[in-house]
Amino acid sequence: MAITASLVKELRERTGAGMMECKKALVECDGDIEAAAELMRKSGAAKADKKAGRIAAEGSVTIKVSDDGKKAVIVEVNSETDFVAKDDNFKAFTNSVADVIFNTEPADVDALNASSTADGQTIEQAREALIAKIGENIKVRRFEIVTTENSLASYQHGARIGVLVESTAENEMARDIAMHIAAVKPQCIQESDVPAEDVEKEKGILIAQAESSGKPPEIIEKMIMGRLKKFLAEITLLGQPFVKDPDQTVGKLLSSAKADVNRFIRYEVGEGIEKKQEDFAAEVAAQMKG
Repeated sequence: MAITASLVKELRERTGAGMMECKKALVECDGDIEAAAELMRKSGAAKADKKAGRIAAEGSVTIKVSDDGKKAVIVEVNSETDFVAKDDNFKAFTNSVADVIFNTEPADVDALNASSTADGQTIEQAREALIAKIGENIKVRRFEIVTTENSLASYQHGARIGVLVESTAENEMARDIAMHIAAVKPQCIQESDVPAEDVEKEKGILIAQAESSGKPPEIIEKMIMGRLKKFLAEITLLGQPFVKDPDQTVGKLLSSAKADVNRFIRYEVGEGIEKKQEDFAAEVAAQMKG
């Protein structure tokens, strides 16, 4: 079968691969575009394997909330560079991932990767095809699904930080609190939620600092308790000064509205991933030697 320019063009649009790669696949498959697309998908999987070890610490956080505000998903998908995270193909993939999570409620990332998208591919196949298309490692890192009888509010700071808040607050206040969480990054809702080992660790540090001051024991005790109270206020949502009105804490704001925060989830792209430090001068020098 003759391999026409229009056939090559159609395969390029479907796969995002180069012209010569598309033509080669069509020749191998005797012009069968479906077989050629499948062959290139397999080729893409091989490319994906080669890129799998590369650190992907950029990317985006995507949130999807039901119309009634009773169900939501939050997912982080990583890429190697911030540039790719802004690419329309990457954005389409992340939205597709969020839709699949919302509709099928997979148990974990492995189950998600095996789930099918609207066009019949699995998430894993779509991921491999995207890697082949853009030339970077792409990874679905984590997600959470939240359902509640209360209400859910969300806030996104660009594509890098996403927050979900389950609360009994009115919509505007709940969104303001989600924005506060994005900005101030509390670790827990209230003091009783802080792990005992974290409190003891901080107390030990404060004791060592206070004892070196040479002050009397009764003064040291007051210093320790005061500083510990300040520490707990700084890391808990209810103890923090509200970002839009620092004269009151988030706790007082909620109390005045007779509202509660039951849960929050805060994702920030790449948190906890050890990023590779690039030495571009060394890299260029090595390429020139090669």
